[in-house]
Amino acid sequence: MTGSGPKLGVLLLVAVLLQTVVVTITVLHFTTALNSMKETFARSSVSCLTGADLQSITAVRGDPCWQVTQQLHLLIEKSLSQRYQRQISSAVRDEVSRVLPSLVMEDKGSPRPKVAAHVTGSFVPKPERDGGAPVSAGRRVQGQKISWWEGQKGLAFLQDVQLVDGELVVPQAGLYYVYAQTYFRHTHSLEEEGEDGEEAEDRGRPLLQYVYKKVSSYPVPILLMKTSRTSCWSRGSQFSLHSAHQGGLFPLSTGDRLFVTVTNASAVDMDEKSSFFGAFLIS
Repeated sequence: MTGSGPKLGVLLLVAVLLQTVVVTITVLHFTTALNSMKETFARSSVSCLTGADLQSITAVRGDPCWQVTQQLHLLIEKSLSQRYQRQISSAVRDEVSRVLPSLVMEDKGSPRPKVAAHVTGSFVPKPERDGGAPVSAGRRVQGQKISWWEGQKGLAFLQDVQLVDGELVVPQAGLYYVYAQTYFRHTHSLEEEGEDGEEAEDRGRPLLQYVYKKVSSYPVPILLMKTSRTSCWSRGSQFSLHSAHQGGLFPLSTGDRLFVTVTNASAVDMDEKSSFFGAFLIS
């Protein structure tokens, strides 16, 4: 019995040593296999990027190389798309700023106020507008001033601009686009048909429209624009229609006043879509 004890201890020690060796060998084997798999995957991924024949890659979804190329293509497309969008936006902005520099303004902390006005014709009794509004004596102004503009109702609006006695008051200095249209409607009466001389003279009379600017530093209104239409119509017609339109860019100062005159104010058709007058700030 005394001799079997040491033998049992030796057997246990040998068993433990064998188990330790087996575990060590297994760990080393799996470590080597894992490193080999990592190296193989890394080599295959890099070969997708550095291989000489990228077009020969088969489109197999399970292939790691296919996954790498797909991700790379998506990244390249996204990057190029963003780059081209920035370049196109910059090119368009440069072209717009070249043609209309006022439309591309640098942000300087506060938005530029919108200054605009569009006043339209307003129906008033005909006797009130016969002859038009008088202009101050001593001022060389052609035609009769239209003073019955509408600034609030319908299509009309006033944005930081005042309408005073038919005149638009400029609130701030700058470059403005000014425009005006008047719609002449001349009705032929029975009396006119028998008065050949007056009818012939009236039928050939030009219809003129003027746009003036009044400034505080000069006593006489300054003519900005004028246009004309010849009022010629047939004898058998009941009425004749003529439209006069004009517009242009003008530098204006704070407090300047704009107004419209015509040669025959009583013949103007003051429908809001036919006769109107306005201005807006460009820069």
